[in-house]
Amino acid sequence: MSLKKLLKEKGYKRIKLNITKTNHLELVAKINNIEGNFILDTGASSTCVGMEAVEHFQLLAEDSDIKAAGAGATNMLTQIAQKNKIEIKGWKKKKVDLVLFDLRHVNEALINHEAEKVHGIIGADILRKGKAIIDYKNKSLYLK
Repeated sequence: MSLKKLLKEKGYKRIKLNITKTNHLELVAKINNIEGNFILDTGASSTCVGMEAVEHFQLLAEDSDIKAAGAGATNMLTQIAQKNKIEIKGWKKKKVDLVLFDLRHVNEALINHEAEKVHGIIGADILRKGKAIIDYKNKSLYLK
């Protein structure tokens, strides 16, 4: 039996992943019913949205004490948007808190490598909630 068939029987949703020119895994997700492009990042503890996408997703930003650190940047100021709905190809979660921070450095790096800009990052919080399984060979993410 194939992995795809086995996981479907176990109630998982299959999400097709794209591999960017920067070798990142990318997917489309909806936040509050609004579509956006996201990088899948197993090393990111929280799902994040760029400050420049706050209006796009109609998020309510609040100040946060959390300092973000990421590829080449530390101590970045963040905000938080609480109780949002996220949907990835039919898999849904409500009451999701999103960390908001400046993603310009990420998008500049993507553009420099001729890759598409992203609205945010799907992190380990969502991957844990969805009991995620990543199938690199078939470029698929499975969420339950």
